[in-house]
Amino acid sequence: MQSTMLKAKLHQARVTHAELEYEGSCAIDGELLEMSNIQEYEQIQIYNLDNGERFTTYAIRAENGSKIISVNGAAAHKAGPGHRVIICTYGGYSAAELINYKPRLIYLGEGNEVINTSNAIPVQVA
Repeated sequence: MQSTMLKAKLHQARVTHAELEYEGSCAIDGELLEMSNIQEYEQIQIYNLDNGERFTTYAIRAENGSKIISVNGAAAHKAGPGHRVIICTYGGYSAAELINYKPRLIYLGEGNEVINTSNAIPVQVA
């Protein structure tokens, strides 16, 4: 049996561009792709913290070091420049793979600079 688990998360990324006429996708700074282990053309889920929109697209590479998060094509109607988004990928893991399973969690500041990394989400308290 396989379990679908969080593979990677870019937390509170800021959308820098929304390009309606660009071929659909989400361009992500190449350094952030590498750090998070999100692959080019991999399916991603985007959760917009500012308007509640949740949508699926795929990742493409933006210039390394550019800090670009560009929501393209039809998705440009769901997130605009300045919006805070969470970008996630998920993977299927066997019971054996789950023994050493750890997601890659990248926490970003207002300018899409990395402010923290982790492989576990803190326990939520009351």
